[in-house]
Amino acid sequence: MLMTESTAPQTPPGEPRTVLLRGGDVHSPADPFATAMVVERGHVAWVGSEGAADAFASGVDEVIDLEGALVTPAFTDAHVHTTATGLALTGLDLSGVRTLTEALERVRAHAVARPADKVLLGHGWDATRWTEQRPPTREELDRAADGRPLYLPRVDVHSAVVTTALLDLVPGITELAGYHPDAPLTGAAHHAVRAAAHAAITPEQRTEAQRAALCRAASLGIGTVHECAGPQISDEQDLRGLLQLAEEESGPRVVGYWAEQVTDAKGAQRVRELGAIGAAGDLFVDGSLGSHTACLHEPYADAPHTTGVAHLDAAAVAAHVTACTEAGIQAGFHAIGDAAVTAVVEGVRAASEKLGLARIRAARHRVEHAEMLTPETVAAFAELGLTASVQPAFDAAWGGEDGMYAQRLGVERARTLNPYAALLRAGVPLAFGSDSPVTPLDPWGTVRAAAFHRTPEHRISARAAFTAHTRGGWRAVGRDDAGVLVPGAPADYAVWRTDSLVVQAPDDRVARWSTDPRSGTPGLPDLTPGAALPVCLRTVVSGHTVFVRPDE
Repeated sequence: MLMTESTAPQTPPGEPRTVLLRGGDVHSPADPFATAMVVERGHVAWVGSEGAADAFASGVDEVIDLEGALVTPAFTDAHVHTTATGLALTGLDLSGVRTLTEALERVRAHAVARPADKVLLGHGWDATRWTEQRPPTREELDRAADGRPLYLPRVDVHSAVVTTALLDLVPGITELAGYHPDAPLTGAAHHAVRAAAHAAITPEQRTEAQRAALCRAASLGIGTVHECAGPQISDEQDLRGLLQLAEEESGPRVVGYWAEQVTDAKGAQRVRELGAIGAAGDLFVDGSLGSHTACLHEPYADAPHTTGVAHLDAAAVAAHVTACTEAGIQAGFHAIGDAAVTAVVEGVRAASEKLGLARIRAARHRVEHAEMLTPETVAAFAELGLTASVQPAFDAAWGGEDGMYAQRLGVERARTLNPYAALLRAGVPLAFGSDSPVTPLDPWGTVRAAAFHRTPEHRISARAAFTAHTRGGWRAVGRDDAGVLVPGAPADYAVWRTDSLVVQAPDDRVARWSTDPRSGTPGLPDLTPGAALPVCLRTVVSGHTVFVRPDE
């Protein structure tokens, strides 16, 4: 239990309190052996030793006895779909289902439990994990949903199965690209049914979902989320409502991105007016591997008739990057397949030839996912100053010789995916996220997934992974002064109950040196697979407490 005591008059409502935390471990490069920290006016004021903390005790509003707990910077999740995350938390979640039969039973029970919903919503199915190895047919869904409209996107949210009643709400659906009479919908057909389903969500449902997602994030030590919105993912009302909710209520900070192609200053200004800091996030260059829509140079191993879908070519990428750079906002793209990544690199390079490399690098444009990289595209990311906004949980979920990646690409190509070590060696900035609800909000699990990558040569140290999930997210939005507990930094931090601290690195020689006191390397929790992950006791954003675990 964290013990607190007030030692001075309380600060006025709305102002962050001056707090001394002591008696624990403070993860700070300013002092690798720090056990105490002072927070004042929403910023870190001091970190240091327990003995020196006595000098501050009488001048603060509150003293928190950490009782051995660990204090770290709060996590930043660099890729989240907040409303969809909340709907998955409050609605039908099929991510844990292991058979088609069980999935249909869940749909049937959900339909009975939600009689008033205009459209039934679910999420998370993955037929590659099911015994039957196939998605439900439309007839099976119609029966399970009792003839009601149902929207059920695949776990990657790039295809969906739906009922006949939902199709009836979309005039002309059978003429759209990606429509299949009895197979998951992709492309334009999928976007159309998703828009129809989301249009049926009431404002109250939307706010409830957003609040649920932000509360879950806070309970996991996440202080900031990057909302990756866009016209093919959500809508303007959704983004505006989320940013307003985050402004008005206590919770994690929300940074908004709007994934719409920009070609001129007017388009860039519209992005700003929405409250977004960039025309980035899920601006689709391609789709996903699971749905066979990621754009590849060579055909899929399990679908040799296709190389996926290309939504933007290098010329379109160049036009977008040029317009965004000239307007002073970030550009960014969703690119998963190797052909899509090539298109991004070629387009950004063309923009640099027009505007100058220095301007492109200074803008810190982003690439989301960036899974299928080659040594050449890794080098190009470094040259062009691109941030790789990546999701290590994807490898944990779909990597390995028996995983979805190997099914889609073959074992050899699958082994090249998500090469985090190569990116770091090249100097490419990493920002970690979840793409929730594609994979759950789970920051320590994300750090573990990178440190224990299924392909050993792609592993990075736990410390580097932790940095990518804390400071990396801040750097991805142009802030180099945050995501770390040093004097002057924003007081975004989390308090954790955990076991002894260690230093974990893929090279045992590095790990042995890092644990030597002479190295001055602060430890982190043991993230070995199977070990219990830390439990969040408290989350603080800009000096304001946004989560306290009950009974602690």
